[in-house]
Formats: sequence, structure tokens, C-alpha cells
Amino acid sequence: MATLTFETEPLAAQVSVNSKALIVELDDGRGLTIPLEWYLRLLNGSPTERNNWQLLGGGYAIEWPDLDEHIGIEGLLASRRSSESP
Repeated sequence: MATLTFETEPLAAQVSVNSKALIVELDDGRGLTIPLEWYLRLLNGSPTERNNWQLLGGGYAIEWPDLDEHIGIEGLLASRRSSESP
């Protein structure tokens, strides 16, 4: 099993969600686009619920309180899909 290590902790700076993707801008200038099929709670959430997000711990994770969804930036970079049910 490989272990993912970082020289610096990746942090989210900005988040947007549309009907097809989660888009995360990192504080180091990189951007991630992840299909919503990877996160069924986001996929099945309303636009209002998807847009009600907040950064946790200065950006180490993103929380959607209306959907009970929490996604860590490290997991996004490691291509970990959600194992949660919708």
C-alpha cells in the first residue's frame, strides 16, 4: 500500500459546485475538478444545499452541513471516492 506524503499540507481556498462537478481551488494555485458521481450526497443535493459549504481548519476539508458531507483535500488529491450513501 502506498502512502501519500506532502511537503506542505494542501489547503482549499475556494469551492464551487455545479450540476456535474465539484471544483476546488487550492491555496497554492492548483485546481481540482471532480465529477459529482464520486460524491452522491452532492450529486443528489439541491443547488442551494450544494452551495452551502464551509472550509474546515483553514481549508484542510470542506463541509456541507445541509448534506452531512465532509470531504478532505488530501482525499481529493489521492482520488478517494466517497463510500457514503446518498
